[in-house]
Amino acid sequence: MLMNMPNIVAANLDRPDIERLRATPSSHPPRILLLYGSLRERSYSRFLTLEAERLLKHFGAETRIFDPAGLPLPDGAPEDHPKVQELRELSLWSEGQV
Repeated sequence: MLMNMPNIVAANLDRPDIERLRATPSSHPPRILLLYGSLRERSYSRFLTLEAERLLKHFGAETRIFDPAGLPLPDGAPEDHPKVQELRELSLWSEGQV
């Protein structure tokens, strides 16, 4: 009963089921998208992202890094802007993000 959560639809709030949480074997390495926000060429967040990519590749992940240069501000360009489309495609490709 969700008496203390009036904004929640109970039918949409599943309880965790251990069988659903069990990992299913994948036919490919984990796909990880790495994101950073700084546009400076020598930013610490970019360097940290590159180091995280190096470690993820060592552990067997397939990685891609999204370069935010040219990404418009929210509501600053139409939805079909090339950088917006690139980010959407990478998000759909990925199974995890850093």
